[in-house]
Amino acid sequence: MKNAFAIVTLSALLSACSLLPQQQSTPAPETPAAADPGPPPGAEASAEAAALSTARETLPGVELTSDLLYKITRAELEFKRGQWQGPYITLYALAQQTQDPRLARRAAEMALAAKQGGEALAAIRLWRSLAPDSEEAAQYFLGFAVLSDDLGEAEQIFSQRLKNAKPVARGLVMFQMQQFLLRAKDKAAGFALLERVLTPYGDMMESHLVLAQSAFSNGDSERARSEAKRALEMKPDAELALLTLAQVAPDIDSALAILTGFLKTHPQAREVRAAYARVLVDNKQYEPARQQFLLLLKDQPDNLATLYALGVMSMQSNDTPAAENYFKQFISVLADHPGDERDPSKVLLILSQIAEEKGDLAGAVGWLEKIDAGDARLYLTAQLKRAQLTARKGEVDEARKQLASLHTTDAGEQAQIVQADAQILRDAGDVRTAYLVLENALKRFPGNPELLYDYALAAEKLNRLDVMEVSLLQVIAAAPDHHQAYNALGYSFAERNIRLNEAYTLIDKALKMAPGDPFIMDSMGWVQFRLGRLSEAAELLRRAYALRSDAEIAVHLGEVLWTMGDKAGAQQLWQEAGKKDPNNDALKSTLARLKPNL
Repeated sequence: MKNAFAIVTLSALLSACSLLPQQQSTPAPETPAAADPGPPPGAEASAEAAALSTARETLPGVELTSDLLYKITRAELEFKRGQWQGPYITLYALAQQTQDPRLARRAAEMALAAKQGGEALAAIRLWRSLAPDSEEAAQYFLGFAVLSDDLGEAEQIFSQRLKNAKPVARGLVMFQMQQFLLRAKDKAAGFALLERVLTPYGDMMESHLVLAQSAFSNGDSERARSEAKRALEMKPDAELALLTLAQVAPDIDSALAILTGFLKTHPQAREVRAAYARVLVDNKQYEPARQQFLLLLKDQPDNLATLYALGVMSMQSNDTPAAENYFKQFISVLADHPGDERDPSKVLLILSQIAEEKGDLAGAVGWLEKIDAGDARLYLTAQLKRAQLTARKGEVDEARKQLASLHTTDAGEQAQIVQADAQILRDAGDVRTAYLVLENALKRFPGNPELLYDYALAAEKLNRLDVMEVSLLQVIAAAPDHHQAYNALGYSFAERNIRLNEAYTLIDKALKMAPGDPFIMDSMGWVQFRLGRLSEAAELLRRAYALRSDAEIAVHLGEVLWTMGDKAGAQQLWQEAGKKDPNNDALKSTLARLKPNL
């Protein structure tokens, strides 16, 4: 089942996972000798245990002589300068001499940072031998052991860990073991290992859940369902068992039936209800999903994931007031829990957008100012938007100063800042300066598709049509999937009523890349009008206007209706366009040319 895995692993709707505390995740390499395998899975969950085991490590009684201190300090300084091999050898040798596990650990960290898998494994082996009771050393060792062709060492460790674990903690050890084995190169061998190690614990529900999820990840759906059913039989009230059974169901309908059946007998099963709501969203049953989230919110009014999900769904259904309310509650609840590490940046950006659409520019800026620099990408987005809003208030110089104060070493981000500066100048009517800004930027960032695209649009405004065409063709050559470039070039031909067949081909290609884009639909409607296909033009433009009530789309649709003889319909659209954007160039030129009696 394509979307079933989301039932267990996702923690919130859509992109709500980005609002959770950020965790490092490093993809596993193909072989331990090729690259750094990253932090071992389960390391976060066992951090407390690792700290305790480290505290229990027996450290050697070695005197910290001036010579020893000098060698350690020199190794650290060389490592900071970008060297790894010399510092690694020094600390590895010192660990052997002193029998101090901390030095072996530091050598392992250096090798991992340098992505030297073989050296890292050697240091970790030494670390384990010097601190055999260290949970952290065992975690790191297992991270490498499961990547090897021989899983024998890993199997011995897993068996011992399960045997030593207290009964109440044994289930967690099983799930940690499964997470390790997800990285095994030989998936069948990893699953066989699981079966052998878990055999003595067949009376535990968790044992069958681990086997179910592992079988499912290996593509054995029949075995996965069998193990999940066995787990649920052992504990019929266990939400995790029920969620796993739904996860491995053959299709969406089966998963929904499993979830709804459980909720009828267990209406307070919150995790199952949340999973049910997410599956409804995956199945595009938005209103039933919303009702489930409302039930969840009634039970826990301050649940951040539920508030976020309802806010997103309200935005999707164009219920902006409800979305604003949910997102404001989200921010308020988060402020009342300073220990919560969720990042509110996305919600703050949405609230700023809502305020802007209401015409509350000061409020929009206020939301943006609450975004901190924790997420560099979103922070830059917020600062660019803040400058644009400042310019909309008429403070163009101040807006450009705000952009000039942004500093980044990333070339892509520097280009974004230039684009924002040029956009502010264009919106202020200073197209010539915008053109020069972009022209200079292209000397610094030659071939940047987005800068070239904006440069082409600025050239068109200055009637530099040759520059516009050449630039858009460069964009298409550099980024063949840049549908806006195809659309812009095609529309420029249609607007000037030249090369109409070529214009149609270009816009058709753009529309196939982005079939739901109302502005490309507008371009296609306009070229159809130029080709004399009035009915096709009217249909396309009506669809575009229904998706986005933009002033320029209204102007085009109005002219098509005017030509078809529907003068009243055309006049109504132009009046709507005038209210939305009275200074729209297309509206002004159309009214001057057709002279309707508005």
